[in-house]
Amino acid sequence: MDSDSSPSAAPPAAAEAARYTYSPRLRWQPEVEEYFAAAYGRDHFARISEALAHPSCYSCIRVNTLKSSTDAVMHKLMDLICENELSAVINGLEVVELDGGEQQHEQGSLVHKCPYAGLENVLFVQGSGPHVLHYGSQPDQAVKEVVVSRKCAESVLRGAQVYVPGVLACSSHVEKGDKVAVSVAIEQPVKEDGWAVGITRGTVLQGLQSDAHYEERKGLYIGQGTAAMSRSAIFRVPHGIAVEMTERVYKLPSFNDVLEGEIFLQNLPSVVTARVLDPQSGERILDMCAAPGGKTTAIAILMRDKGEVVALDRSHNKVMDILKLASEMDLSCIKAYKLDALKSVCKTDEARNLGMADNHSEAIETPTEDPCHATVDGRSTSVDEDNSTTTVVHSDDNLNAKRYISKAELRKNLRRMKNGPGRNNCSGGRVEKSKGFCPNSFDRVLLDAPCSALGLRPRLFAGEETLESLKNHAKYQRRMFDQAVKLVRPGGVIVYSTCTINPGENEALVRYALDTYKYLSLVSQFPKVGGPGIVGSCELFNKTYTEEWLREDEAELVQRFDPSSSVDTIGFFIAKFNVREKDE
Repeated sequence: MDSDSSPSAAPPAAAEAARYTYSPRLRWQPEVEEYFAAAYGRDHFARISEALAHPSCYSCIRVNTLKSSTDAVMHKLMDLICENELSAVINGLEVVELDGGEQQHEQGSLVHKCPYAGLENVLFVQGSGPHVLHYGSQPDQAVKEVVVSRKCAESVLRGAQVYVPGVLACSSHVEKGDKVAVSVAIEQPVKEDGWAVGITRGTVLQGLQSDAHYEERKGLYIGQGTAAMSRSAIFRVPHGIAVEMTERVYKLPSFNDVLEGEIFLQNLPSVVTARVLDPQSGERILDMCAAPGGKTTAIAILMRDKGEVVALDRSHNKVMDILKLASEMDLSCIKAYKLDALKSVCKTDEARNLGMADNHSEAIETPTEDPCHATVDGRSTSVDEDNSTTTVVHSDDNLNAKRYISKAELRKNLRRMKNGPGRNNCSGGRVEKSKGFCPNSFDRVLLDAPCSALGLRPRLFAGEETLESLKNHAKYQRRMFDQAVKLVRPGGVIVYSTCTINPGENEALVRYALDTYKYLSLVSQFPKVGGPGIVGSCELFNKTYTEEWLREDEAELVQRFDPSSSVDTIGFFIAKFNVREKDE
C-alpha cells in the first residue's frame, strides 16, 4: 500500500478536525505547579494557567494628552478604520454602515473608552477570538505546513507576521504564494531532566505521523497564511517575512506607525502603575528599570512635562529607545542614563564631591561629520590619523578654561562611525553614564523590577522556571528595593510592580519591605482595578524555608491583576509605600 492511501497520510475527518485547533496546555515544572496550586488553590491556578496561554481580547491605548485628547484620538482611529486605511489593523473586524450614514462595528464599538475611574486617557480597541479556522487542502493531499518556534508563535498570536528566524520546519515543495498552515513546536521533556524543542531547523515535513512533533503539534495551530517566499529561500536568507498571516485564531489590532506620538500601546496594569505613583508637576521622579519607556513617558505626561523624570537602564540601546520615545512624544523633562539599578546610589565620598548637575560622566557621542574632523564643545578639531598628541580646546561656557582631549579618543569614535554598530549591536548616539545618585534625592521612585515575567500573555511554555530560579529572582528584587529605599526622601513614595504571578516576587517582597524598613507603610491605591493580594505563607524546599506573604489588612492595599479575571489583562502586581522619617 502506498503512502497516499495509508491512514497516516489521510487521517479520518474527525481526527483531522481535532488536530487543526488551538487548545494549548501550559507546561510547568512539577514543583512550581504545586507551589502555585498551594498559593492560589488548584482550580484557580488551572484557570490562570489556561488564561496565560491565550492573548487578551483587546488592546489598550494610552493617549498622550499633551498632544491630543482621548475624544480626538478615538475619532481619528474610527475615521482611519472606516476609510480602510487600517486594514492591517482591523484584521478582519468589519465596520458596517447603518441607516443615516452612521457607522458602527458589527459586534459593538470597536474603539471605546476605558470604563475604570482615573483612566480617562485610556482607550480599548476590541479584538476577537478564538476563531475556528478551516485548514483546507486538496483531497488526498496533506496540508502544507510551517512549524515555528514558541517565541515566534507568541508574537503571531499578538498580531505579528511569521519572520524567517522563527521558522523551524516546512513542508516540502512550498513555493511563494502557497497557502500554509502555521503550527508551533513547544519544548518537551527530555531524559536529562530538562526541556528541548527537538526539531532541527530546516526539517522537511511530509504530512505523515512520522514527522517531527506530529502528535505534539496537535491542537497547536495558530492560523494560516500565504508563503512570502519558497521553502528553500526561508532557510537560505537571514531575515524577512516568511509567511503573511491571512487567518488567525486571535484577531488583534496592531498600531505600528499609527498616530505616532499621540498614542502608545501599553498593557492596562502598566498604565495603572504610573497613575498609582501619582507624580506631581515640579517633582523629581526616578524610574529605576525604565526600558522601553512606556511608564517613563506616562509619568512625564502626568506631570505635564514639568519637573524631572530620571530613567535608568543598563543597556545602551534601551536607553536610546527611551530617548527616542520621549522625543516622539515631545517630552523634555526625561533624562535617561545608562546605569545598573543595583548601583543607583552613589558612594558617600562621591555624593559629597559631586553635585547632582555633574552626576554623570562625559557623554559618548558618535560623530556624524567628516571622518577627518570631529566637533568638541562646538568647535571643529582636525584629526590626523598619524598624530597621537593631545589637542587643547576651549569650553563654550568659559573661554578661559582649557580642556585636553586625547587624539586617540577622537580616533576611536571616528572608527566606531566607520565600522558600524559593533558586536554588541550598539546603535551609537548620545548616552549619558550615571555614577549614581545621592540618597534622599527623589520625591518618588518607581521600581518596575525585572522578574520571572510569568504573567505575560500569551505564554506557551513555563517549564524553564524552577523554585530555585524563582527564589533567585526575589533576591535580586530585594537588592533593587534596598536601593530604592535609600534614594527616596522622607515623605516620599515608592511604587513596586512586576509582571509575574509569583507571590515570592510580589507579596513576599512586600513582607520583606515592611519587616525590614519600619518607616515604610502600605497605602491605598487609585485607580484600583486589580484584586487583593495573597494572604498567608508557604513552606518550600522540604519545609526548610517558609515564604511569608501578607496579612488580611495588607492584602487589601495592594493590587494583583489575575489573567483569568474578567478584566482580561496580563498577570501583574502593584504595591505602594509611603516613606516616613527614616531611622538613619
